[in-house]
Amino acid sequence: MRLFSDAASSRAVRFRVLGLLGVFLVAASLAGCASDKDDIIAPDEPAEKIYNEGLTLMNKGDLTAAAKRFEDLDRTHPYSEWARKALLMDTYVYYQAGKYDEAIAAGKRYLTLHPGSADAAYANYLVASAYFDNIPDVTRDQKATRQALDALDDVIRKYPNTEYAASAKKKVEVARDQLAGKEMMIGRYYLENRNYTGAINRFKVVVTQYQTTRQVEEALFRLTEAYMALGIIGEAQTAAAVLGYNFPESSWYKDAYKLVQQGGGEPQENKGSWISQAFKKLGLG
Repeated sequence: MRLFSDAASSRAVRFRVLGLLGVFLVAASLAGCASDKDDIIAPDEPAEKIYNEGLTLMNKGDLTAAAKRFEDLDRTHPYSEWARKALLMDTYVYYQAGKYDEAIAAGKRYLTLHPGSADAAYANYLVASAYFDNIPDVTRDQKATRQALDALDDVIRKYPNTEYAASAKKKVEVARDQLAGKEMMIGRYYLENRNYTGAINRFKVVVTQYQTTRQVEEALFRLTEAYMALGIIGEAQTAAAVLGYNFPESSWYKDAYKLVQQGGGEPQENKGSWISQAFKKLGLG
């Protein structure tokens, strides 16, 4: 009985030591992982402290580190008022850093979580501005420009009497001019390659959809040019006449006038022309 008792006791001790050793190894492993990650947030770190650290980093110009702290706050205190503020600041910091995709993502998340907050208008405006500032060169695809227009129109529609709407309206004109410029670029290409029908279709888009942009003067002249090349004199005369009526001091009108005269005619508006009708819709013709 003594031997059996001693053997059993020995096994029990051995198992307990092995168990304690296993616990120690797991704890040591976790401690090693923690030491390898200096950015782990203490669970009891106050939300206000993290937020203020983010603001301090932002004011110092360290926007990447600031965004990280605001994200830390959103992660560790997800349902707090501080987290709401941090998400808005995250949108702003990413926008200031020129990281427009990240700004858009953060702003849209803010609007999903807090659509009725007092800062929703500002979040909307930041998202729209991020799209706007990411507008590509006119030679490239203009998908981002259309996205910017949609986002800017959203700000104007939702918050019409705010400073954000006023600023958005100015950006809208720039974005529309960009889209008109793209149409003009393609139209000129078609015109140079004597694809007059293709060119007219592009210039028509400018005249009907973007006639408040600076591109419309040239579009009317190019329509005069394309219609003269096709021998459709009446439409060429109308394009020149509408150009002269709305932009009498334009150098494009002087060129259009000469072009029509060379064909033996004068600028003369046909009231039934689509060009005349397009301008009458806005009271410009």
